[in-house]
Amino acid sequence: MYLVKTPFWLRAIYPSCTWKIPVTEKVIYLSFDDGPHAEATPFVLAALKNYNAKASFFCIGKNVAAHQNLYAAIIEQGHTVGNHTYDHVNGWKTDTADYIQNIEMAGKLIQSNLFRPPYGRITQSQIHKIKADKTLPQEIIMWDLLSGDFDLNLSAEACTKNVIKNTRAGSIVVFHDSAKAFERLKIALPAMLAHFTNLGYTFEAIQ
Repeated sequence: MYLVKTPFWLRAIYPSCTWKIPVTEKVIYLSFDDGPHAEATPFVLAALKNYNAKASFFCIGKNVAAHQNLYAAIIEQGHTVGNHTYDHVNGWKTDTADYIQNIEMAGKLIQSNLFRPPYGRITQSQIHKIKADKTLPQEIIMWDLLSGDFDLNLSAEACTKNVIKNTRAGSIVVFHDSAKAFERLKIALPAMLAHFTNLGYTFEAIQ
């Protein structure tokens, strides 16, 4: 189970994490988790380029090691990157020391002050340890909206509807540049880019 739109009570549990970006203009913050991926990431980069859009890619360390050329392309094309652990560990099921070590392993490959916990699952103890160690990425980035592209039971049309119906100025929106999500991503992402560009929005990377 997952919530498409992040409720206020969940944001209140993790107040030190970033869920939305305060804006006064029509700006949306696209983000992509779990890459780089040999097929999905090049598709995403091409789609973003078509709309002069910038985004943030929360990368898994082992995928960066496997696809260093794609990781370099993300940065070269003006997007930002973030640490998403080395091998997508679940904070609720991982000892704090092991969790921090996994972030550090990814940090050897991903130079960034941004971190997103896989599944959004992180404990207060893990947050405290991250914030206390300035060598770790200090900005913990969550989201305002999940596209649902990872949901195998969701159609591409429903995924598209999720993002178009629920995105607002300042929203941090999550897609996945992964094999699992690609069938929905390749429909929903271009549709979203076209829809909001036509409404005068721009897409920027989280800094």
